[in-house]
Amino acid sequence: MSNTRAARKGKGGIGETIRTLIYAVLIAVVIRTVAFEPFNIPSGSMIPTLLVGDYLFVSKFSYGYSRYSLPLGMDLFPGRVFRQAPERGDVAVFKLPSDPSTDFIKRVIGMPGDRIQMIDSVLHINGEPVARERIDDFIVTRGNGNVLRVPQYVETLPNGRRYRTLDQTPDGPLDNTSVYQIREGFYFMMGDNRDDSQDSRVTFAVGQVPEENLVGRAEVMFFSTNGTGHFWEVWKWPTVIRWQRLFKTVQEY
Repeated sequence: MSNTRAARKGKGGIGETIRTLIYAVLIAVVIRTVAFEPFNIPSGSMIPTLLVGDYLFVSKFSYGYSRYSLPLGMDLFPGRVFRQAPERGDVAVFKLPSDPSTDFIKRVIGMPGDRIQMIDSVLHINGEPVARERIDDFIVTRGNGNVLRVPQYVETLPNGRRYRTLDQTPDGPLDNTSVYQIREGFYFMMGDNRDDSQDSRVTFAVGQVPEENLVGRAEVMFFSTNGTGHFWEVWKWPTVIRWQRLFKTVQEY
């Protein structure tokens, strides 16, 4: 083979590789935009449902699409298209109203038109207390080996959705609140770790979440690490992966 032919073949091989990479990136962008997007859990606000180090897929199609479904939040159309309202009790990712570059994940508690209030740690919806059942303590093992027992409950929402919550402090700063009247087109979001969650109860930081800010519904965990290793540190996987959490469905109790 002549040097000229070899050079043409080499250039063709490089070109084909570049095209393949471009196609792969475009396919990934489309999947992340219209189907599923991966998220990781960086804080403990959704313990015990979600733990720090969980990685999960969020379905982008569950609630339809808004500008925040698109890369970089491109403002190509107003409101939502193919709109579907979330259900009370969904675990959802949303853009922080005060800073749309920041993703939060919480549980949908209040629907448009609802009245939400916390009284002595008990959630009230439209003047009625939500059923709450005490179960075994949630066990937290600190880095120094100390064990902390946290009171744990099962809440049952009016639509029958059940999930676990933690109540670390009987009289925490967010355990007694005024009444929040939920506006049309907005949702009230709360973390399951009730005394360690900055959510819609904190009006100056989060407040009520516009429907447009919903990104998607949390579906399934595809990876989980105990925090002593990262996703890319493959050599640590045997000891750091929480195997029992893999492929666990987020929305099921």
